[in-house]
Amino acid sequence: MTNSRPWVHHYDKGVPHTLEPYPEHTLVDVVRRTASERPDHPALFFKGNTLSFRELEAESNALAAALTELGVSPGNRVALLMPNSPQMLVSELAAWKSGAIVVPLNPLYTEKELVYAFNECGAETVIVLSSFYGKIKEVQPETRLRRVIVTNIKEYLPPLKKVLFTLLKEKKDGHRILPQQGDLQLQDLIRRHASAEVRPMPVGHDAPALFLFSGGTTGNPKCAVSTHRSLVITGMQIASWFSVILEKGKDVIILNMPMFHVYGQAGILTAALTGGYPLVMVPNPRDIDDLLHIIRTLKPAVLPGVPTLFSALLNHPGVRKDSRIMRSLKLSVSGAAPLMQETKRSFEELTGGRIIDAYSLTETTLASTFTPILGTYKPGSVGIPLPDVDVRIVDQENGQDELAPLEVGEVIMWAPQLMREYWQNPVETSLVLRNGWLYTGDLGYLDEDGYLFIVDRKKDVIKPGGFQVWPRDVEEVIARHPAVQEVSVAGVPDPYKVEAVKAWIVLRSGETLTAGDLCDFCRRDLAAYKIPRHVEFTESLPKSTVGKVLRRKLIEEHCTREAGTTGK
Repeated sequence: MTNSRPWVHHYDKGVPHTLEPYPEHTLVDVVRRTASERPDHPALFFKGNTLSFRELEAESNALAAALTELGVSPGNRVALLMPNSPQMLVSELAAWKSGAIVVPLNPLYTEKELVYAFNECGAETVIVLSSFYGKIKEVQPETRLRRVIVTNIKEYLPPLKKVLFTLLKEKKDGHRILPQQGDLQLQDLIRRHASAEVRPMPVGHDAPALFLFSGGTTGNPKCAVSTHRSLVITGMQIASWFSVILEKGKDVIILNMPMFHVYGQAGILTAALTGGYPLVMVPNPRDIDDLLHIIRTLKPAVLPGVPTLFSALLNHPGVRKDSRIMRSLKLSVSGAAPLMQETKRSFEELTGGRIIDAYSLTETTLASTFTPILGTYKPGSVGIPLPDVDVRIVDQENGQDELAPLEVGEVIMWAPQLMREYWQNPVETSLVLRNGWLYTGDLGYLDEDGYLFIVDRKKDVIKPGGFQVWPRDVEEVIARHPAVQEVSVAGVPDPYKVEAVKAWIVLRSGETLTAGDLCDFCRRDLAAYKIPRHVEFTESLPKSTVGKVLRRKLIEEHCTREAGTTGK
């Protein structure tokens, strides 16, 4: 096995080559055990408040009893529509204790998107933050929703902040609502069932635990089904990777990646719970001022993020004024998009800690590759597979022939925690799950040491005049220009070459740059056909809720503008 997995020789000292056999328990068991062994240990911090494992266990028990009384039974789907918050974790654990499957949804979904999501997952119960309650009531008639439970963000604020929120923000920001007849309030349910005897439903560790929406091989969102066992496995793998630099039970991890996304839900949350690390719940990942306040006051050791977050922190006036506030960070984890080398260098210099790159997908329940924390780092690589994760490169045309090191092909992954299926969608499932392997749709290669290099998405490859150009290659070069703060590259229609390379660029404050100068800069490191034919300077790049640049939106805007110019 070791011979076919050369990467294990590059694990940091102390990281095991395998974690098998994995325990046959769930995250519910993990929390229950911690609450028994260390009841007063902080489970999470939120806006100046602390929730211990004893409190987390008690409140999720009470809510589980309430859900069971309301008719929630094993296999039912319970949707959660709220940002990262204590009630999000309490609700999740409660749903699992009732035997239900949790479906975290993006609170920023439009009403049309919500109708689709609810009907796709078949949820009959939703727990929703009060500011999104109106949206739920608008879509409810078009869905199977029968139970609506409302929670207010102030419920877990410390006393003074709760009073100030009630007086100054609750009504203004749309949090003060009056539930309609038949709808319920979260805290009322918890209080009424606080002394109820909890009898957790007999749900096996291989039962479905989580639905996360993913685009898969097409643009239609689908529910990727992960089991309880999958979540525990992922948490153990990541916690083992972190253990070489973190102090178990003491070092604090920031949970700023949304829990409706696999990064926050299956990655950071599971690693913290299984590794015994307290969490800081961050409701708005784009509020940099709030994030800096958290870092300054709680001195966390781990900051997950995406490249745009680390760039924003590097350029924040508060950080430039006093960089010492970042020195508590031992480890930062960059995922969801390529990390530019200049960003890595600058951020490590700022914090004195390490920043590692990571790669995974929703469909793998975050079975990942990580760069070693203390060991060999290879520029451009997204790292090596975690314990018990396997990666191969196969011919992108036939999907079968395994390629030699350094040859570019489709990245496929095997791990014990891969998703079970796309919910009630066997056709799409068969396209990505073949003979136990997950076909990622990404192009990349392994070097001789087993380090993975992602070239790009298969569908994002640009083909000007028959050549192949991977956006990341061009982005890496442009990002090195001292005037460039952010860049995204994609292919746009071209009447002569069918497709042309275009770069969208955000300049650093006070900097100027022309398209001609940029192209001259690119000629030093890029072949002529890779140099952008079009360059657009913009104030910002469109991003997803986790900060990933939306290339598709940039292309659509370009095409719309071109169609308007030509009158087509």
